[in-house]
Amino acid sequence: MKTYPTKNIRNVLLLGHGGSGKTTLTEALAFNAGAIARMGKVEEGNTISDHETQEKKRMISISSSIVPLEYGGHKINLIDIPGYFDFIGEAHSALRVADAAIIVVDAMSGVQVGTEKALELLEGKNIPTFIVINKMDRENATFAEAMESIKEVLGTKAVPFIHPMGEGDQMHGVINMVEMSGSERRDNRCFDVAIPEDMLGLIEPYREMIMESVAQTSEELMEKYFDGEELTRDEINYGIRSGVLDGDLIPILCTSAVQNIGVETLESMIIEYLPSPLDAKAWVGKDPRNEETVEMKYDESQPFSAFVFKTVVDPFVGKLSLFKVISGKLTEDTDVYNSTQDTREKTSHIYVLRGNKQIEVESLGSGDIGAFSKLASTVSGDTLCTQKAPVVYEPLALPKAVYSVAVESKSKSDIDKLATGIQRLTEQDPTISFERNAETKQTLLSGLGEMHLDVVANNLKDKFGVEVELLPTRIPYRETIKKKADAQGRHKKQSGGSGQYGDVWVTFEPGNTPNDDFEFVDKVVGGAVPRNYIPAVEKGLLDCMAEGVLAGYPVTGVRATLYDGSYHAVDSDEMSFKMAATLAYRKGMKEATPVILEPIYKVAITVPEEYMGDIMGDLNKKRGRIMGMEPIHGGKQVITAEVPLAEMSKYATELRSMTQARGSFEMDYARYEEAPMTIAEKVIEEAEQEKNEK
Repeated sequence: MKTYPTKNIRNVLLLGHGGSGKTTLTEALAFNAGAIARMGKVEEGNTISDHETQEKKRMISISSSIVPLEYGGHKINLIDIPGYFDFIGEAHSALRVADAAIIVVDAMSGVQVGTEKALELLEGKNIPTFIVINKMDRENATFAEAMESIKEVLGTKAVPFIHPMGEGDQMHGVINMVEMSGSERRDNRCFDVAIPEDMLGLIEPYREMIMESVAQTSEELMEKYFDGEELTRDEINYGIRSGVLDGDLIPILCTSAVQNIGVETLESMIIEYLPSPLDAKAWVGKDPRNEETVEMKYDESQPFSAFVFKTVVDPFVGKLSLFKVISGKLTEDTDVYNSTQDTREKTSHIYVLRGNKQIEVESLGSGDIGAFSKLASTVSGDTLCTQKAPVVYEPLALPKAVYSVAVESKSKSDIDKLATGIQRLTEQDPTISFERNAETKQTLLSGLGEMHLDVVANNLKDKFGVEVELLPTRIPYRETIKKKADAQGRHKKQSGGSGQYGDVWVTFEPGNTPNDDFEFVDKVVGGAVPRNYIPAVEKGLLDCMAEGVLAGYPVTGVRATLYDGSYHAVDSDEMSFKMAATLAYRKGMKEATPVILEPIYKVAITVPEEYMGDIMGDLNKKRGRIMGMEPIHGGKQVITAEVPLAEMSKYATELRSMTQARGSFEMDYARYEEAPMTIAEKVIEEAEQEKNEK
């Protein structure tokens, strides 16, 4: 594959609802560009984009896939993005390097939740966009209905450019209403044809829409249009491109990817109207030497810099770091420095990826997308540049994990392999997190949803040979006390050999709040407990606080005051006083009315207004407290509430169900509060049962 000048490069995202046909459209675009000899099928597991084992099994896209195409003297880097919401992190990372987007809409379904999510993702990012109505060859599919559902959302800036020839399963070609020409698919080839006479009246209003949109892009064109003068082809193209780049015009096109109808027209319009990197804004970063702002343009005369937006991990191939060249030109002898990690990287070959195929190239120009293999320190979000002209770009902003499970390897011998496997997978997908919870003794795996973590579990088996179980997470309850109690702890052992003697009196009382750390107060006077033994008393109490008297959970919000005791001149030692403190703890805590505390989280839920009642009712059932509501753009509301963590374990799935996947949420720890009696009794019962089973 040759090196293309920046002006001839198009970096295009394919977005849309799951099942709208993005992967099949990618196949058709690749076939027309000569990148593949025959079109693959999702159901046969032989497409370029869906090459992962789990993608083939589930017949859905799970990871974004880069498909570079050479067409008409240009290079189109297609980035096929998964449509399922559990994998939305892929879209967030790819957005950083895309210059344009194509949103694919199912002709039968029209605008769906995934369409809305794609539009929200692009909102405010100034990314020129096409809408492609796909599957126009399906029985009962109508262009007018699909187009109207789009215009209801986007308004007058969405303008149809392509009209199908024939409706539904009779579709056999398309009409380009910009050029007023027809294209018909016959025997796997496209032929230019005249527009059927009976369709001229049908498309005339659409043609007028295009001309009006073109005229609005400049005063000169507007004046000419209203004077009744015919716009030239160059003026029309200039007006369309200006409108698309400014975001004032969103062309609506139509295709049948399966039949490869309308795809060549789409390919030509990508080149004609979508931007090259030269049309995009310069990248802004920081010089790590002095923290000054640095602006890097898509210009090969500037020093080399690139942004790593994705990492691919394969146990056989190794690690591949995908990047976009921002400035300069990358060649095999370019000095590569990771300015984010402050380390030199050793590189040998430069690749472009087409699905899982690595194609070696000699160089990459500014604005192009490529890959390095086996970079030692580099992860997604890092900046690569030259050490002489360092720059650090903003890291990736990815959605927070909202769904957690406990993960255990089925075989004890796989524990180390499990940790290694998950670590490698988090390099590929930074929306996954992995931690050991010391309180619950569980290893927690977190992600964006149930399917997301199920895919992780299957990838651990497929790629790293580790079979795992995904289990419910334990809630990290805690314990505290509500009353004040005095207790004596007396440890005495004086039969045979050297004796042991320790005697303490301790007052246990609630701290200022249940969330306070354990506080130890020394009020011993007159040497009742020698000074050298007081640290042993404190240590003994602190060790005990790790396990409460009700259900064995850590204790917080307790103040323990040592105020009296006694000792033996010969038999007393540190261990004796530590044991005495333990005895005082067991007695005093039971008498101080111990209670169970549960973690409370602050939750921010974003939903369309029509779901407000359902969400608030559900929060009340979850023992939640509504703290406020705030309207935001797009007819949505943000509901803030405080909810016990025990009620939120399946909320990612529940919220999607209640809002048809239109809702989203984030949650952060707030504090601990006393659990209701019914909850506390259940927690104590479960702890007792678990203790008996051991």
